[in-house]
Amino acid sequence: MTKTKSGAAMPHIRMIDSEADVLTELTLQQQRDSIHFYELLLDEIDRASICGRTDIPPDVVTMGSRVTFVDEKTGAERTVRLVYPAEADISAGRMSILTPVGAGLIGLSVGQTITWPDRGGVEHRLRIVAVKQPN
Repeated sequence: MTKTKSGAAMPHIRMIDSEADVLTELTLQQQRDSIHFYELLLDEIDRASICGRTDIPPDVVTMGSRVTFVDEKTGAERTVRLVYPAEADISAGRMSILTPVGAGLIGLSVGQTITWPDRGGVEHRLRIVAVKQPN
């Protein structure tokens, strides 16, 4: 595990090689808008174990997967599908990877937790409850 600037341990994550490439490109394109958030996402891509789609276990959050997670700070449980920005519609349960929570979820496995900031910079502890891969 690596450590955050606040000293909290970060869980090991995995990403699909092609998704890491697209996410890196999206992040670099959008970086001007919110440098701190995009730096966090780029750091996540950098620390991930990058592998092919067939090597990713089914319980890992990837693009297009439906993920159920709990915000341990509030106790709220949510289920969302993690998508690229063009597909995002939070009212339909589709969360963009380029939101703080979406970026925090990518690469985590069922049972893992991560301390991650929201849009206002307040840290939340997110725990992955379930992951369903797209068909």
